Formats: sequence, C-alpha cells, structure tokens
Amino acid sequence: MTAEPAISCVVSACLLGLPCRYDGRSNYFPLAAKLVQAGLAHPLCPEGLGELPIPRLPCERLGERVIARDGQDLTQAFVLGAQKAFAQSLAFGAGFALLKSHSPSCGFGQIYDGHFTRTLIPGHGLWAEALLAHGFVLFSEKELGPYVDLPAFLRLCRQRVNQGKFFSSL
Repeated sequence: MTAEPAISCVVSACLLGLPCRYDGRSNYFPLAAKLVQAGLAHPLCPEGLGELPIPRLPCERLGERVIARDGQDLTQAFVLGAQKAFAQSLAFGAGFALLKSHSPSCGFGQIYDGHFTRTLIPGHGLWAEALLAHGFVLFSEKELGPYVDLPAFLRLCRQRVNQGKFFSSL
C-alpha cells in the first residue's frame, strides 16, 4: 500500500489573526491557525511581501490593474507581492491554499469589481491567479465556514484532488 501524499498549504496571513489587512486588522479563521500549528501550512501575505504599507486605503482589482480607493495605481506592488508569495508557495512544496475571499491578492472565484461599491464579480486576485495557473487546490474561509475542523479539511483536500475540483464556483 502506498502512503497518501502529505498535505502542504499556504494560508493568507490575515487568517491567522496577523494584523496585515489594509486597515491594520485581521480576519482570524481558526482552521488557518490549526493548519499552521500542525505544521501543515505556512502563512504568507502577498501585500506585505509587495511592501505595501499598513494601514493603507482599500484596494480593488480593476481588470489587470489594482487601484486604491483614491485612484492611485498600486499594480506594481501587488504584482511584486504575488510573485514573491507564489515563489515562496513553491519553495514550501505546497499544493493547497486557504485564502482570504474577495481580496485583490488572495480572492478567487469572486472579487470586488474595482469601483468600491462592494459589488462582487467573477475573478481572482493576483496571487490566487498564479496559484490556480499552477494547479493549486484553493479554499476560502467563506467557503469552509467557521466550524470546519482539521480532519474534515484534510478529507476535503483529498476529495478535491481526486475529483479534479480546484476551487468552488462560489
């Protein structure tokens, strides 16, 4: 009998309770902490890796650009952060990601529309887009809900790989 492959994840650092959101707050999600404590996940913040300040104005993806609410184009910093986070994801040997929904970096399936109206549209953040292009299996905290425990998450990872489902339609 062959052993099952190990689960290795990257997680959006804000989901660990780290104050790296645009407003200096976090989005604590208990499962993210459990994954890191179990040695199964590595926290990353592409926006921090892109050297964006905290706090800063909220940003949204508008086509290929990422803009701040005041219209400032921050695409270069977001691209740099996504590239660094992606490189580190590969270095960790990860194949799974637990990402913050709707973010211009981490969101997948749906992101804000770039007009700061809280309107969601189909799309992906820059880091999520890179992960998807390389076959990562993605999850969001919204999709999983607050009560998913570690064993259930690991079963879900294996199911997604077996079914070839890399992210939900949300």
